[in-house]
Amino acid sequence: MPETWLALFWQPYLAGLAMATLLPWVGLYLRLRQEWLAALAYGQVGAAGALLAVLFGLPGAAGGVAASLGAALGKGRLEARCGPGVSFPLLLLLGWGGSVLLTANLPVAERLGHALFEGQLYFAGAELLGGSWLMLGVGALFLWRLGGKLLLAHLYPASEAARSATAIWARLGFDLIAAASMAMAVMSLGVMGAFGLAFVTPWLAFGCAQSWRQALLWAVLPAWGAYSLAFAAALHWDQPPGPLLVLSLVLTGLLLRLARTGGETPMTKAL
Repeated sequence: MPETWLALFWQPYLAGLAMATLLPWVGLYLRLRQEWLAALAYGQVGAAGALLAVLFGLPGAAGGVAASLGAALGKGRLEARCGPGVSFPLLLLLGWGGSVLLTANLPVAERLGHALFEGQLYFAGAELLGGSWLMLGVGALFLWRLGGKLLLAHLYPASEAARSATAIWARLGFDLIAAASMAMAVMSLGVMGAFGLAFVTPWLAFGCAQSWRQALLWAVLPAWGAYSLAFAAALHWDQPPGPLLVLSLVLTGLLLRLARTGGETPMTKAL
């Protein structure tokens, strides 16, 4: 039985594990910038883009990533025209409305639509596995090299270094990484499963970690545990992985947060 499980499901497990590593790190920076709703907006727009791509006979993953990248590139102009704080709610509503209408009215999109909301991790093959780990590699390298610029821009927004060309490109690059990673994760974990990875453990890290480096561990280690538990439970009880991942993340986050005693951490006060 273990050999059979390994042969059938190692690719889906590793594809999801890559997203369970990258999305918590992305979520930390989104929470730092008070843009946590961006994760859900990008995910929902990505789902709509995937459905549109399938409608025209194109790969769903490519359509989802393209739509999310377009949302990331256009959010600045949307903020400038419509006012601050409205771009992500508008993108979220636009993506949700488009996804629901496409799923309800187009037979070719119905099956994929349900999979995007529930998660289709079991069907992840070599293409999605390779794309997920490539996304993890690019995202991790970017955050390692330019994550400090993002922190600096938040802590000292008026400084010359925060307004430099490198810092500006770092912010744009991060937006693109966040959008692409959410779209990729939606293809395997579903919209809410991907959002859960980008929201729950970063929230936990901000309340428990003593430093930013510690926050990176607080974000990713519980995510690995919750993801592995949900994956095993979904296989054992033949359930969709997305809802179990969300429940596992929420329960893990609540248990760890409630088990911790004390007030705000130094990192929370500083940021």
